[in-house]
Amino acid sequence: MADVDFLSKQDDSDLSLEGEITVPGVSKSDDELSTLDEPVKDTVMRDLRAIGTKFFHVLYPKTSKTLLKEWDLWGPLILCVYMAMMLQSGTSGQPQFAEVFVIYWIGAVIVTLNTKLLGGNISFFQSVCVLGYCVCPLAVALSICRIILIANQTTALFVVRFLFVVAGFAWSTFASTAFLGDIQARNRKVLSVYPIFLFYFIISWLIISHTH
Repeated sequence: MADVDFLSKQDDSDLSLEGEITVPGVSKSDDELSTLDEPVKDTVMRDLRAIGTKFFHVLYPKTSKTLLKEWDLWGPLILCVYMAMMLQSGTSGQPQFAEVFVIYWIGAVIVTLNTKLLGGNISFFQSVCVLGYCVCPLAVALSICRIILIANQTTALFVVRFLFVVAGFAWSTFASTAFLGDIQARNRKVLSVYPIFLFYFIISWLIISHTH
């Protein structure tokens, strides 16, 4: 009889296992942050707001770790596709979409590898994220150059386009060094900044030389 009562109690304890399944070591508040049951619209809007925030930090560079802590590659991909489409033209001598795409990503990867080899305290994708987002001022300069090209071109308009590209280049370089400047030792900062300078210089050269 005692054995029957024991088995009955054991069955009741087994039934108590039914309910919410949680991961050991994860609090309920963490479960509530899960996006598995979140509507797609909310997920997309949250990601778009995050991308917009990163663009704001690039256009208004200040001491912030947002690009490093919450890195993503959506912003760099959007900028890359946009610039490749804007630079692409049916006329001969203009860079093709694939050429701009390769220059953009290979350049970012090379600069990132240089940063890592110099002992930079940053992950690979964090560096690519910062370099990609900081192309935003050059994308703005490219847009302005395209608008100026609508008018009949003169030497004065070329100078205006050149100044906008130079401003975008300086802005991109300054923003990227503001985010990546503290990850290197003082005696290696020049070695880490030079490839960044060269990366944005090549993109600037593409803009000024292929927008005509």
